[in-house]
Amino acid sequence: MTFPYKLVATDLDGTLLRDDETVSGRTREALAAVTAAGAAHIIVTGRAVPWTRHILDDLGYEGLAVCGQGAQVYHAGEHKLLTSLTLDRQLAGLALSKVEAEVGPLALAASRDGLDGEVMVGPGYRVQEGPLPAVFVKDPAELWSAPLNKVYIQHPDLDDDALATAARAAVGNLVDVVMAGPGVVEILPLGLSKATGLSLAARRLGVKGADTLAFGDMPNDIPMFAWARRGVAMANAHADLKAVAQEITTSNEDDGIAVVLERLLQTSS
Repeated sequence: MTFPYKLVATDLDGTLLRDDETVSGRTREALAAVTAAGAAHIIVTGRAVPWTRHILDDLGYEGLAVCGQGAQVYHAGEHKLLTSLTLDRQLAGLALSKVEAEVGPLALAASRDGLDGEVMVGPGYRVQEGPLPAVFVKDPAELWSAPLNKVYIQHPDLDDDALATAARAAVGNLVDVVMAGPGVVEILPLGLSKATGLSLAARRLGVKGADTLAFGDMPNDIPMFAWARRGVAMANAHADLKAVAQEITTSNEDDGIAVVLERLLQTSS
């Protein structure tokens, strides 16, 4: 059996993970069949390593993972960070002041660099319920006291798309701004994207974008789709990602990844 791609890149939340943060047996089997057919599987997520590691361990995943919107390339089998890009904190502070000059005060959180980097949550920032650990701080200055991969921003009135658009217009030449999920708008180093990290990881595996099939659900997956040969959006995906996808599969709750992989395995057998 020859699988038509050498690399399968999957986003995590809303894509590989079901809404209860588990991966279905059917999807696990499809991915196992793909890797048995000679393709590599890389998880590409906006989550930093500390928020991703437990999922990789549960999957028995030992390959490379791209975390932190491309900032980190992580070797899951060795529990080792291979690359890590940090956000210039002075530049981020300047960017935030420019955004706030346009839209008013923001609530902030920040993802610290490193294998055990915590997510620091400032006053007023709404954290989604769930198992992911966060450290709440009363003094916003504490957010800036150690190297960061990214800063999360929230606005009391603007929705995610409006906030991302306004922030991008205010600071597009200083930093990158992405909408990565419900309630998740992030400020990143300029030029950083999932495609950046994925291309680094793929180079280590000796594969290219032309060899890659990518799955995702949010606007932060757009660069990854542009880099890959084929981009598949989940049925639950954001309209902006669906607009650039070559295919739309079923939702993350309905094994959308497995649906596509099973079809490709069948046609290549």
